[in-house]
Amino acid sequence: MPRYNGGFIGTDGLDAPDAPTIDSVTAGDAQVSVAFTDAGEGTSATTSFVVQVSTDGTDYSAGSNTGTSSPIVVTSLTNDTAATAKVWAINAYGTSAPNDASSSFTPAVLQRALFGGGTTGSTVDTIDYIEIATTGNASDFGDLSANRDRLVGLASATRGLFAGGEEGGSAVNKIEYVTLNTLGNTTDFGDLTFSSGAYFQGACASATRGLVFGGLTVNTIQYVTIASAGNATDFGDMTVARYSLACCSSTTRGIAGGGQVSTSPYKTEIIDYVTIASTGNSTDFGDLTDRRHSCGSASSSTRGLFAGGIYGPHTYTNVIEYITIASTGNGTDFGDLTNSRSYLSGAAGLTRAVFGGGSTGSLVNTIDYVTIGTTGNATDFGDMQSARRWYGACSSAHGGL
Repeated sequence: MPRYNGGFIGTDGLDAPDAPTIDSVTAGDAQVSVAFTDAGEGTSATTSFVVQVSTDGTDYSAGSNTGTSSPIVVTSLTNDTAATAKVWAINAYGTSAPNDASSSFTPAVLQRALFGGGTTGSTVDTIDYIEIATTGNASDFGDLSANRDRLVGLASATRGLFAGGEEGGSAVNKIEYVTLNTLGNTTDFGDLTFSSGAYFQGACASATRGLVFGGLTVNTIQYVTIASAGNATDFGDMTVARYSLACCSSTTRGIAGGGQVSTSPYKTEIIDYVTIASTGNSTDFGDLTDRRHSCGSASSSTRGLFAGGIYGPHTYTNVIEYITIASTGNGTDFGDLTNSRSYLSGAAGLTRAVFGGGSTGSLVNTIDYVTIGTTGNATDFGDMQSARRWYGACSSAHGGL
């Protein structure tokens, strides 16, 4: 028989529930998810639970939330401040004693970069991830729906999308997505506006909207609302039709730089920009320091970086240059990658940009990083799971957020 000893708070302590048991705490951006098990043992069923958070281990008033089942998420916490949590159970007779404090957790902005698909010599469906604020080798996140290369990536703070590319030698217009703070395979999102030429595109995003630029000899810009699955919609046109371009963003502007064009010298230095929240054709921003394509790009909310690429007949470069996104003007030298390479992609955290993989003539698995707000040469971050190129990249803390 149940003991019915319950807790000690409420109308009748012997009838209140026992304290729940905390199973895990998972910190996120200004929040924590607390998973727990109901101990029951009251003389009536538990009806709800209260989670409270403390930053000093004594005063549990830093945040709270109520729910009827596990887990319960407490929001509006202070990022980068360590905390603990307790859970109380409630039934018709009263409230349990609190459980023991949870292990310490620290809410923080997720700074995760994903590298999806590409070719290692053969096309793969692998998605790698890294935590941008640290250093180290990439880990497995999950898989795309099929082996795919020449695709692009874009993201909000919570959702990463992979769009376009080639499967089995044929262009596809599919868009699929993952939830960035979990691990797992992609889910169907919708379709781009076209499939012919839907590879070697560029992409960037704000917190709400993702933009895909160009493609093989087309100048189309299209957009999606990241939080809502569905097909892409026409946004406008770039100033010049091109592919193998690199894109980045602030919270208001989308930037498209460089790329390949259909006439000699088959490369361009053009930088275009659009206002992400509107629609319409792009406007000339300025020029890169040289004509090049197949470079990686990343940005903070103020500064966009373009790294590596091809600037001559199969001549690889290690140059990194930057622009100030809120203004217009030409690129300025930033520093150098650790090696000259092209067909790489970039992603950004709160202060860092990372550039992974690509080709030096041979495929590489190198990941470099720089501090976006300074200038200087890149530093080794770690390695991708495999040496590859033509993959899509996105992150949860880039400049568009």
